[in-house]
Amino acid sequence: MSSPARNHYLRVTASQTAAAEEAANPLRHATGHELMLAQLAEHKRQLKQIQSIERKADAKRAMLPEYAAWVQGVLESGAGLQDEVFMTVMVWYIDVGDFAAALPLATYAIRHGLVMPDTYQRTTACLIAEEYSTMAVKAVEAGQPVDAAALGEIAELVADQDMPDEVRAKLHKALGYVHSSRIDSTPEDRRQSQREAALGHLRRALELHDKVGVKKDIERLEREIKNAAPAGAKEGDGRG
Repeated sequence: MSSPARNHYLRVTASQTAAAEEAANPLRHATGHELMLAQLAEHKRQLKQIQSIERKADAKRAMLPEYAAWVQGVLESGAGLQDEVFMTVMVWYIDVGDFAAALPLATYAIRHGLVMPDTYQRTTACLIAEEYSTMAVKAVEAGQPVDAAALGEIAELVADQDMPDEVRAKLHKALGYVHSSRIDSTPEDRRQSQREAALGHLRRALELHDKVGVKKDIERLEREIKNAAPAGAKEGDGRG
């Protein structure tokens, strides 16, 4: 049985042990940002142990809630200070396909001219456009839903930003694919305009980069538009 003396000893020992551990903790006087950086470093270490891209995305998805309060504070402050934690979280949201969550971070980063951490080796606008485009195309090809509105806002956000033509071509390809993927779910009377919107983006992608991989998609859409045109319009085309 536990005696009062033994209980007192255990409490004192536990308190002393905790105090010693706290004194040995190099982060005991760390600021909030330093704590976030330490957490980010640990999470990156864990991610390096994972080889599967799919499993990495699952791990990031589980980690992201731990940064939510910090990111919200940054957005509310509006200070526009360079922040590695904030910028990395933005990329992780894109990596897990949460375009809606990434959008306010991307908007903030572009508005304040924040730069990517050195490991990314790209400008912020270039990374945002390329990563959004890559994830959108992958989702469309896998038959998964894509947040078309968020992708459209990203296109507007980076419209006046400098980036390689190949990257902007990828963005137009993604927009074209998303429009094309929504044709079947669009009301019949609006499908033609949906096809034309998709075709416009794909043609622009091809203009920017002839190896972007959209030539067959352009040909298919041109056939669909021609076949869906009213009979009179088809005949008119034939006479021209």
